Amino acid sequence: MGKKVTYMIKRRHLGFFLGIYLMANSVVGQNASPNVVFILVDDLGWKDLSCYGSEFYDTPHLDSLASHSIRFTQAYAASPVCSPTRAAIQTGKHPARLHITDWIPGMDVKRALSPKLQPPEDLHNLPLEEFTLAEAFKQHGYETFFAGKWHLGETESHWPLTQGYDHNKGGNHRGSPTFPGGTGYYSPYNNPTIDNGPEGEYLTDRLTKESLAFIDTKKEKPFLLFLSYYSVHTPIQGCLTYDTLYQEKKEQLPEQGKLIQESEGDGFTRTNQSDPKYAAMVRSVDTNVGKILKKLKSLGLMDNTVVVFTSDNGGLSTIRQPGPTSVRPLRAGKGWCYEGGIRIPTLIYAPGIENQGQTCKEPIISMDFYPTLLEMAGLPLLPEQHRDGKSLVSLLKAPKGDLGRTLLWHYPHYHGSMWRPGSALRVGDYKYIYDYEKETGKLFNLAQDLEERIDLHKAQPQKAEEMKATLLKHLNQMQAQFPQKLD
Repeated sequence: MGKKVTYMIKRRHLGFFLGIYLMANSVVGQNASPNVVFILVDDLGWKDLSCYGSEFYDTPHLDSLASHSIRFTQAYAASPVCSPTRAAIQTGKHPARLHITDWIPGMDVKRALSPKLQPPEDLHNLPLEEFTLAEAFKQHGYETFFAGKWHLGETESHWPLTQGYDHNKGGNHRGSPTFPGGTGYYSPYNNPTIDNGPEGEYLTDRLTKESLAFIDTKKEKPFLLFLSYYSVHTPIQGCLTYDTLYQEKKEQLPEQGKLIQESEGDGFTRTNQSDPKYAAMVRSVDTNVGKILKKLKSLGLMDNTVVVFTSDNGGLSTIRQPGPTSVRPLRAGKGWCYEGGIRIPTLIYAPGIENQGQTCKEPIISMDFYPTLLEMAGLPLLPEQHRDGKSLVSLLKAPKGDLGRTLLWHYPHYHGSMWRPGSALRVGDYKYIYDYEKETGKLFNLAQDLEERIDLHKAQPQKAEEMKATLLKHLNQMQAQFPQKLD
């Protein structure tokens, strides 16, 4: 913990006058120390909300939030799987730089189909030396609360309470709600960091209940509430409140919502949304977000609260058999560096900004939340920490702005979605995906080919080589780890 203490002391001196300046010029106007509510949904796909184009799932509360927020149409997760993205949000650093590039603990290479490479050994604990988002807010007098999925530490010494959070309800080493002896989304959960509720209690409801109780106790001290739902991750158990509704809705679809699929590599991709259990889980998340917003309004806190809603990776549409959702027109899904695996829904609400209800087409990524929230709260920026993120405040003020981004993804592992080790780079409208087994790449123009079907690497070989060189340059600068040939 020594490095953290030293870093805090340094920032206390360097950021004092900058902090005073920013407090007077925060995005929420004259309101000092705004509260922050960060809502992270697990595996929520880009097209899983009505306001992003879903015609089967219903999300009235999130649609309402979108009408008062900036809705980002080209928001990206830092990784196509969960733990790396979660690490990026908490630290502002790229997963490749952190050496957390797979879900923790990851899939044994022996389970992969005819593997040719040995993936790198990545970290299974978020290092305590990282000065997390929670620690940055706590340093400035915020009370910090975490609820739900953490999945950033195999050992308890790296769970939320050691990473800047004053409270932890449900966060631990597991990436899904399935604990030995538990029943998943229904109590008893047997989760070591949250008590079992009444028999049949639904986990998404419970995490919201804990969060509401925390908000109720906050009268004067500002707070950071990080609500990280386990939904809509497997197991797809539905939600009793909405199961019948969506079963009936499915039966009204053409051919009763029969699953439609297509092949993707060694797996299959679902291309239509018709799973009633998944729809019920999405609706439950929406209802519970509505409860949070209602509570903030009833306490008169919406005028001094920033709300972020996002996902940790793309929707689960591609696995050995088709997944429970579809993100079409995007290609593939969770686990893949095609757009379906990394493009996600993202809403940012902040009182005091104009342009509420507008969309922003500028590409953004998970590392951006750290500097954005600091600036919105009028707190000193920490460029040495959130070095791979950019503040989005300028886009909140002018959604048609241009950050001039170069974005990259590094997933040098095998995954149950049937993805094989690779990396990807986006510069402008061009996107390049490199396959470490084949030692070749694919080039796409997203403006002309959002579905990533037209490989341009033969038609534009110079551009492909340029993108490959840029990708490897950035990865080497971050001291990224690469897969090696198997013996």
